[in-house]
Amino acid sequence: MTHPIDRRTVLLGGGAVVLASALAACAPARPPEPTPSGPTPSGPTFPRGFTWGVATSAFQVEGSTTVDGRGPSIWDTFAAEPGHIDGGATGDPAADHYRRWSSDLDLLVTLGIPAYRFSVAWPRIQPTGSGATNQRGIDFYRRLVDGLLDRGIHPAITLYHWDLPQPLQDAGGWAARDTAQRFADYAGIVVDALHDVDATWLTINEPKTTAYVGYAGTEHAPGLGDPDAGVAAVHHQLLAHGLATQAFRASGAVGRIGLALNLLPVYPVGASTKPATRVDAVENRMFLDPVLLGSYPDDAIGDLNGQLHVDAARFADLVQDGDLATISTPCDVLGVNYYGVAMIDERGDYVNAYPTSAAGWQQIHAAGLYDLLTRLRDDYPNLPVVHITENGIPDDETHPGLEDDARIEFLRSHLEQAARAIEAGVDLRGYYAWSFLDNFEWARGLRQRWGLVNVDFTTQARTPKSSAHWYSRTIAATG
Repeated sequence: MTHPIDRRTVLLGGGAVVLASALAACAPARPPEPTPSGPTPSGPTFPRGFTWGVATSAFQVEGSTTVDGRGPSIWDTFAAEPGHIDGGATGDPAADHYRRWSSDLDLLVTLGIPAYRFSVAWPRIQPTGSGATNQRGIDFYRRLVDGLLDRGIHPAITLYHWDLPQPLQDAGGWAARDTAQRFADYAGIVVDALHDVDATWLTINEPKTTAYVGYAGTEHAPGLGDPDAGVAAVHHQLLAHGLATQAFRASGAVGRIGLALNLLPVYPVGASTKPATRVDAVENRMFLDPVLLGSYPDDAIGDLNGQLHVDAARFADLVQDGDLATISTPCDVLGVNYYGVAMIDERGDYVNAYPTSAAGWQQIHAAGLYDLLTRLRDDYPNLPVVHITENGIPDDETHPGLEDDARIEFLRSHLEQAARAIEAGVDLRGYYAWSFLDNFEWARGLRQRWGLVNVDFTTQARTPKSSAHWYSRTIAATG
């Protein structure tokens, strides 16, 4: 099964294809000794206290999907249906992180990684998405967090990375307003259980991908193919973020809270810039504006090229009094997942102008990261501190193996642009490479590998790639 668009979906374009990019993720075993590989980069400098980390997500790495009271998620259901996932892979065992977490954390120590971003699986905490707490799920994440702290590693905890409990989807999922309140309840349970942990908290990872690729599109769970459900999922996820942020504030928990948005600079190709401006509203401002300004952009929905072709009145009816005030509850941190750029022609179509990675949707332009970060600084006066919460590429399929020079070059060039943005006054405080481990890469299954660490999915052995050693030396060089 091939997917020429891959991790994007046709949402409705007016002659235009409205595409939404996405993610990647995870894995564990006994770490071998690091071996040198290539020179340590010089040039970019980062401030003292800058956070360096790697990231994963629960469904992509944990496995053990029916263990210790965990309920089914939409991704369990979606992956079980033939034809959805390359090679027929599922989320079990994935990288078996649920059982191998301790040795995985030891590997982080070996590599000198100071911070680890992971997600909590909602179905482990509330198997049906509401009601009683599954204590065995809470206990697992307590062990994981304590294991990080014991090793001197900073936890970055994402509350939602796409694994919605299936019973909530049966009741409407993110297209239903009630799911936002269910998420707030769940967030309160996790925050109360870990309230003493000085962590970076992220409420929702990439609401754009869930809404556009899973609800409006069909490539990700739940695969509805309903554009109106897609924009409803936008609003209800953002409302869930605001409610969870308020619950965090009320709990008195230590740490900082925000959300992770996948953002990309949008550049016009040709004489007319208007279609690119409208695509920017769909890709970026549909999420940034309500969170940081308390309003939705007025040019994201409509009949013009580059807009979301959905029922504007129906969307407006979803936004009740007080919703935007809740959504714009002040954050401490904005997570930016950055993978590449969008080039938009005069018809509002996406075109390629830069090289793509093995993930065909990913158009690589490192300088776009600088443009994005400085744009955030300029356009949003109350911008919280920024962390790059994901940045990476899959293995080069023409040169498979542990010598992943293309990934090293990708990371190096993007870190140069991050440092350049800091010099330009962007309050960038952290960087998390995607991903720590090879993992279950959503619709690509186990075929597409994004990890700095190779995972043998037969034996579950972990072997750091050249990029892992390069990244380790880079971190050490910053002091």
